[in-house]
Amino acid sequence: MVDPAGRKFRIVTNRVDCHGVYLVKSTQLGEGKKDMGILRKLGATTTAVAMLGVGVFTAATTAGAAAPVAKAAAVAPKAVVAPKVATKSTAATVLVPGKLRLDKRCMTGRIICINKKTRKVAFMVNGKPLAVGDARFGAARTPTRNGMFKVYRKSKNHVSSIYKSPMPYAMFFSGGQAIHYSADFRARGYNGASHGCVNMRDKNKIAWIFARVKIGDRVLVYNA
Repeated sequence: MVDPAGRKFRIVTNRVDCHGVYLVKSTQLGEGKKDMGILRKLGATTTAVAMLGVGVFTAATTAGAAAPVAKAAAVAPKAVVAPKVATKSTAATVLVPGKLRLDKRCMTGRIICINKKTRKVAFMVNGKPLAVGDARFGAARTPTRNGMFKVYRKSKNHVSSIYKSPMPYAMFFSGGQAIHYSADFRARGYNGASHGCVNMRDKNKIAWIFARVKIGDRVLVYNA
């Protein structure tokens, strides 16, 4: 290369800085080697071309990536179909065949099964009814609670602390509710109601059940 003064130089590009700009080293011919370390138009032009290439590559890559996204967005999501609800009645799936209309849960272990619909109390051991008797339940304002419980207390000669009425052979299963003998049930039958307890009118039968029921035995109250 020749400058305006007629001096000859040799241009050497051998490094690139952190921004992609070429660093140019010039050496004057015939007057000894001298490092000038200046930035030439050649380096700037090369950088511009390089950056333009990066921009074109980025644009092409972005466009290519956008195409699958747009295609995926165009696909409508499938509608979720709710499962059909079984139409069979609860009683048909819970009860076992027989006039006592026993719940399936009554068929294992030690349990007192109380069905409000049949008005029966059945003391069961491993699916076998050992004793069955008539039952009376709470009034509309003091209903007997449905559900699975356990006998947590037994009191042979219990007297209600709230109503001051006798509750012989009481077997408590839910709060103050218990299975017990009722003289009123024996005298008036289903013309009356309890305050939530399960009344039995056969004194000998409930005495027999009371003697055999253990603390922790299950009690199932249901209506089917």
